[in-house]
Amino acid sequence: MDKNKTELGAFVEWFRASSPYIKKFRGKTFVIAFGGEMLADAQFAALVHDVALLNSLGVRVVLVHGARPQIEARLRARGVEMQYVNGLRVTDDAALECVKEAAGVVRVEIEALLSVGLANTPMAGASIRVASGNFVTAQPLGVRDGVDYCHTGEVRRIDIEGIRDNLDDGAVVVLPPIGYSPTGEVFNLSAEDVASASAVQLGADKLIVLIDGAGVPGPRRRLLRELTVTEAEQTLSGKRRLPDDIARALASAARACQQGVHRVHLINRHIDGGLLLELFTRDGIGTLVTAQSFEGTRPATIDDVQGILGLIEPLEQEGVLVRRSRELLEMEIDQFTVVERDGTCIGCAALYPYVEEHVAELACLAVHPHYRKEGRGDALLEYIERRARQLGIKRLFVLTTRTAHWFRERGFKPSELGELPVRRQGLYNYQRRSKIFVKDL
Repeated sequence: MDKNKTELGAFVEWFRASSPYIKKFRGKTFVIAFGGEMLADAQFAALVHDVALLNSLGVRVVLVHGARPQIEARLRARGVEMQYVNGLRVTDDAALECVKEAAGVVRVEIEALLSVGLANTPMAGASIRVASGNFVTAQPLGVRDGVDYCHTGEVRRIDIEGIRDNLDDGAVVVLPPIGYSPTGEVFNLSAEDVASASAVQLGADKLIVLIDGAGVPGPRRRLLRELTVTEAEQTLSGKRRLPDDIARALASAARACQQGVHRVHLINRHIDGGLLLELFTRDGIGTLVTAQSFEGTRPATIDDVQGILGLIEPLEQEGVLVRRSRELLEMEIDQFTVVERDGTCIGCAALYPYVEEHVAELACLAVHPHYRKEGRGDALLEYIERRARQLGIKRLFVLTTRTAHWFRERGFKPSELGELPVRRQGLYNYQRRSKIFVKDL
């Protein structure tokens, strides 16, 4: 019974935590791209069910699929040689026939899964329409460095109005790696090219790419959870060599962000429910590439009062912090700094300057429990110290009952009440018996 209560409690907590994202994503456009390898995965049916769930929540979904393994299987079956130059397929007449067949088969499989509405399935009662067609106008790559790429092409234009009309009608739009020319020619395209061009030209809110790995690996092979475009480019040009598929995905993500897509998510295609975990949890499971930082430190505004209260109230109940009423917090909000992550306050601190004495009090330093031991407290302290120096502050002091060692380790030294500004001495709470520490800036 206790286990059931724990599981139910965890579900309720997750559902409540996901509700802001459900509201935020309604009416937004997501382009979701994956390779043909995904169809062989056990998680593929679950992925399509999750796409249907997004559709039911009001998300406008464009699916872009690849078909490389399906094409190669047909080429091998017919004894046709596979030709790649600079990572691009040379699509001759025989290869083009395989491309057409493979793309058709993949599209039909996706449509079939999106049509499931049986009882006792994740899509019970669903009625999702799928739209596909000649939405992509392409042009040939032509001859490059002496290589004729034949029927291999690149995206020239996306039929934005046609796609939007279908999205407005509640359909899921499926785009294969195929494009058409005004003269009626068919071209084999890369799914990455179709996905990024579609996301850019549609003005998509997100481009989500399912890759064969956890995300972009960093030093010591730790997952890089967030990269700006500049950081992505530095990673690509660095000494560490990334796997080819991840390098292509990261380069495509950086280009999409540079051209106006706000966020690109690179997530592991092998994780069941990975799409939902990435979208409906604050930190996700993969690598996020953004034009601007996903997390930042800034001065607080009146809109941050509720978030700050959520951070400090548990610490007030434990006696770590002095209780502040909402009214007092609203009056003193200009003294606060917050760390915001994806619209949520995960850290805060206050700076109360005594300008004439060139000293200031650091107070109310708090970090959300999920983000402690990751250096955010140190980063917040550094931000406050820089802000204090800008105000001409020479010394910073703090009063604490529980965290003396943390401040001692960061250069604060024990001090006495008489060393504080006279106004602050008069506010000292003798019942709390807080210890006083000072740091020269």
